[in-house]
Amino acid sequence: MSSSSVQESSPTSYGVSPAIEGGLRALHRKDVDDDDVASLRTLDNVRDQVASHVAVRAIRKLKIADNTHYGAALTLSKSDDAGFLHLVATHLASNPSGILKDKAYLITVATTGAGDNTSLLICGSDPNKVQRAALLTMSKFIGHISPLADQDPAGTVWIGRVRGLAWNGYDETALWDVLHKCAQELVDPSRSPPGSRGIEEILETARTRLHRLMPEQVFTELRDADIKVPVLLVDIRPAAQRKTYGQIPGAMIIERNVLEWRFDPRYAEGRLDIATRYDLRVIVFCQEGYTSSLAAASLQDIGLLNATDMAGGFKAWKDAGLPVDLDP
Repeated sequence: MSSSSVQESSPTSYGVSPAIEGGLRALHRKDVDDDDVASLRTLDNVRDQVASHVAVRAIRKLKIADNTHYGAALTLSKSDDAGFLHLVATHLASNPSGILKDKAYLITVATTGAGDNTSLLICGSDPNKVQRAALLTMSKFIGHISPLADQDPAGTVWIGRVRGLAWNGYDETALWDVLHKCAQELVDPSRSPPGSRGIEEILETARTRLHRLMPEQVFTELRDADIKVPVLLVDIRPAAQRKTYGQIPGAMIIERNVLEWRFDPRYAEGRLDIATRYDLRVIVFCQEGYTSSLAAASLQDIGLLNATDMAGGFKAWKDAGLPVDLDP
């Protein structure tokens, strides 16, 4: 078998689709032919050829999401980054040799190696995705990227100034993540994503794991000397609710945002002194008994299997005529 036949039957060397690979080969042949035209080139000729090569390198790395080809490439900074990146965008949009013909794409090119000030190009076939990618990139690299004043009115080319980024491996991965998210088609906000659950289902599932107590049962259990493990009544409400509605005398105040850290026996640095065992009887309450169910289930997740909550919360406790402190 000849070498040419092997080359034609082998998998694509760039890891892209055969259609894109064919375009890359055609563009490469065009570059070779151009090299024979003249030995002397103007600076503009050279910049244009380099921009073409950068465009090809970006295309070689394309991935796909929801039928949109997306990719990122890095190149050394030039004397006029913005002008050079516009050239790259022009080569991508012109579809040399049909590389991106009839394909949706979203591509970014970042310049590197020019100290603290470099540039970033985001271009694509859909102006909405380009602008979405620009906004998300500025958010992802907050304080480091800002748009140039003169932007493409069509919205398919966006160029920003970059400050303080070296485009290391982490930064490049983050850039790919932005492109992947923006290449995807927007989900109908009225339709729940596959695998997600509504809060009512989450709450119901949490409560199936709990033996919830009525306020009178909680009051009895707190006074029962026959229970061999510590019983703790924990108020997880924020300060504003405690101030407005009152408190239960003797209840521990541990707000929801630190609850697990205070009771996890593994977390020696911030746990309570009493939280050194997994058989604690922790009874959680909130204002009306909703958040407390989720909190108690979370305590069970870290191993406190005796944790539960008080049905109806502080409101039910007060309505039952049990002791309250209305002036905490």
